[in-house]
Amino acid sequence: VAVQACTVSCCHSEALRRVTVKIAPLDIPDVVAIEPDVFTDERGFFYESWNQKALDAAVGETRFVQDNHSCSAKGVVRGLHYQVQHQQGKLVRVVSGRAFDAVVDIRRSSPTFGAWVGIELSEENKTQLWIPHGFAHGFMALEGGTELLYKSTDFYYPEFDRAIAWDDPDIAIAWPRIGTEPEASGKDRNAPRLSDAELPT
Repeated sequence: VAVQACTVSCCHSEALRRVTVKIAPLDIPDVVAIEPDVFTDERGFFYESWNQKALDAAVGETRFVQDNHSCSAKGVVRGLHYQVQHQQGKLVRVVSGRAFDAVVDIRRSSPTFGAWVGIELSEENKTQLWIPHGFAHGFMALEGGTELLYKSTDFYYPEFDRAIAWDDPDIAIAWPRIGTEPEASGKDRNAPRLSDAELPT
């Protein structure tokens, strides 16, 4: 995976510091893993969880309008979610526990339509995932009390909310085996396969 670095200035404590954000496109290049610089000392740690200039330099101009926060028990699966109108770009991170985060390309005109990529996000690695428009998103909590935060480029509209089955065999996401049966909501258990889903136009 190719990694590039975006450098911006920020204030940390009393000193002006240079912050390098590592950008790693995944197998679907529009989906990007972001590794922030984390400054640690005997007091703890500090890092910028989001910097507008750095993100814009990495993925193009973005504008966030909503933050979301979920907490999940071990084995809970949420997704695969998207909106057919008012599509959302998302910047996802885990602040407690660990999650396997997966995205599926649902852009019919894309050469990677129906393909998926996944990455572990955790409070330890502090990696974030940028998910642009045109992707369905889901995750599995790998530990109890896993808390996931994400910024969104558009508001949630329940009338446009859709889901694809997280275990669709045609997509075949390699979800981790963690010694417990996956648990999903009724909505997610009854979601259609990609081949039957209503997709953005």
